[in-house]
Amino acid sequence: MQLDPPKIQVRKGLVICYTGDGKGKTTAALGMCIRATGYNLRTLIWQFIKGSWHYGELDGIKRLEPYVELRQRGEGFVGIVDDKKPREVHRQAALQALEDVKTEIASGKYHVVILDEVFVGCQLGFLTANDLLALIAQKPASVHLVLTGRGAPPEVLEAADLVTEMREIKHPYQKGELAQKGIDY
Repeated sequence: MQLDPPKIQVRKGLVICYTGDGKGKTTAALGMCIRATGYNLRTLIWQFIKGSWHYGELDGIKRLEPYVELRQRGEGFVGIVDDKKPREVHRQAALQALEDVKTEIASGKYHVVILDEVFVGCQLGFLTANDLLALIAQKPASVHLVLTGRGAPPEVLEAADLVTEMREIKHPYQKGELAQKGIDY
């Protein structure tokens, strides 16, 4: 399919971080993806950690193709529910994903690159703040880089142009309500 040219030119690619213990980090990044698609900007969503479950965004993003691509590069949530994989398998997946996304960012093909749950990779010790700072430093000036996940390293937040922290005030899970398809995943 032929892509229409972007309706705007990116003035300055920003580094945007969505972090915190509250819900909505991925949702905020996906909202930005939809907005960018409205201007014919190409978006790459690179999911770290996630990978073993089926999420609604996988099917929803297909409706935005070819302007949006989503790639699950994790081996699934680490150490919870159905995960039986050794931590080293998860670590290697995160390291390989980081190397691969460097190539994609440098390709000039994308205007927005979302690294979903990348901060969780740092929290788990699979990636470091220095890994992300190096990625930020080599990012082309015309690419918006969006980083999500709990536990963002302070050094990365300092290097970012925009930081939003999601804070949980209350959640249905506290009353025994399990996650719902279409709302939570």
